[in-house]
Amino acid sequence: MASLSDIGTIKDIMQRHGFAFSKGLGQNFLINPSVCPRMAEMGGANPDAGILEIGPGIGVLTAELAKRAKKVVAVELDDRLLPVLDETLAEYDNVTIIHGDVMKLDLRALIAEHFADCAEVAVCANLPYYITSPVIMALLEGQLPVRSVTVMVQKEAADRICAPLGSRESGALTVAVNYYARPEILFKVSRGSFMPPPNVDSAVIRMVIRERPEYDVGDESVFFRAVKAGFSQRRKTLSNSLTSGGFLSREQALAALEQADIPPNTRIEALDMAGLAALSRSIFQIKS
Repeated sequence: MASLSDIGTIKDIMQRHGFAFSKGLGQNFLINPSVCPRMAEMGGANPDAGILEIGPGIGVLTAELAKRAKKVVAVELDDRLLPVLDETLAEYDNVTIIHGDVMKLDLRALIAEHFADCAEVAVCANLPYYITSPVIMALLEGQLPVRSVTVMVQKEAADRICAPLGSRESGALTVAVNYYARPEILFKVSRGSFMPPPNVDSAVIRMVIRERPEYDVGDESVFFRAVKAGFSQRRKTLSNSLTSGGFLSREQALAALEQADIPPNTRIEALDMAGLAALSRSIFQIKS
């Protein structure tokens, strides 16, 4: 099989299979030959590892993963790509393609079924931009037996996910990702690396899953509700944003902030994980 990042090869495959790009599915195929080998190397593909890929497209990243990993399972939503993948990945006997919606699959059962003989499991994928946050949170909140999640996302999303907590660039997604994992930007990918080119640049990020949360938050549901309340009105002070939606009364909010040693005029974006955890513990005690 010729290089799957070659424009001529891609056009030939598309023509023979009668395939056209779907904007609704966020389909942009990589034509920069250096990107996928780097992703595979840095995404945990090794002879003992099982790799879960989401949205393989025509298989350019899948092939690089298959060269390095013990086993690759790729989940593809677009049934038009199934015969394409049968052709482009025919030489790899360690690849399984599953037709389905990753947001509806039982990923824990999938991992148990396909990767039982693998020493470790990682996720490595070029995510469609329109489902970046939902997929990342599904992977993290599911507390799956995976070592890391390496994905290509919009550069803006990468910057937000990997922003330092306590900075103005951080948000609710930053906090959630940092609660479950240690995120970092690996390298940037220009928009010209794709066919058709998107309107934005991209970046590859890696999230190494924590064995356990770094800080005691008291109660996870309270923690994430406090984070959501704070960031949904991030320009307000915590004494005001925590009362939104009936989460806390003003008296409870002020008491929780005092107990956590946080000034009431503080905005949530100024808190690091230690401060957010202290606030969550205080709220949990007050509401218990």
